[in-house]
Amino acid sequence: MNLTALIAEDETPQRAELRRLLTELWPELSIVAECEDGLSALEALQSLRPQIAFLDIRMPGLSGLELARTACAYSRIVFTTAYDEYAVQAFEQGAIDYLLKPIQRDRLALTVRRLRERGLDQQPPDVAAVLSVLQPLLSTRPVGGRLQWITATSGNTTKLFGIDDVVYFKAEDKLTHVVTSTDNAYVRMSLKELTDGLDSNQFWQVHRSVIVRASAIRSVRRGDDGKLSLQLKTSNDELPVSSAFQYRFKGM
Repeated sequence: MNLTALIAEDETPQRAELRRLLTELWPELSIVAECEDGLSALEALQSLRPQIAFLDIRMPGLSGLELARTACAYSRIVFTTAYDEYAVQAFEQGAIDYLLKPIQRDRLALTVRRLRERGLDQQPPDVAAVLSVLQPLLSTRPVGGRLQWITATSGNTTKLFGIDDVVYFKAEDKLTHVVTSTDNAYVRMSLKELTDGLDSNQFWQVHRSVIVRASAIRSVRRGDDGKLSLQLKTSNDELPVSSAFQYRFKGM
């Protein structure tokens, strides 16, 4: 039986080193995807359904924790992290395993042995508990480096929006549409580039092409097809919610 794995890691040297070590320690393992951000990892997870997913806890687009909510249904999760407190808590709460970066050969060898010994037929039942412990920690990040202003264009006009005025961002072709309650314009930045500068407690990614201010959401509607959409307080705009992000609205 050929086992498959995915590596989601935004740092190229770390990603290459993990692949090299896995090839050496587990040559029969087939690495079917290497992803540098959370959104591409989500697409690969959903289309390829690898049996093992090595997920960096902190990544642009989607965090490893958010990816694990989707992947845990069919993949064994191994978190990789540079943050000891995340790794220790994940391990103590029963996650299959974790790897501290920079990844050491001996430590990865232990992870490989554990995965082989425990088997891949069933996912441990406590992954959800691990995510609930780690998500609040991940959301607490320093304010340094956050966006305060957005410079956007509309035709020949350049506009300056305070980040507190932005209602949502929506990717359109190669541009990102920036929408406030009274105005809108476009920036030549991808959602991936914007994500690291946004406060994840205030701005939620709800679709691969949409990031919305949480406080701007008026209601959530489920259509006849089962898909969710958001109605906003400040406009009649309706925003789609993809299946990977529906967990955000389970209590609504």
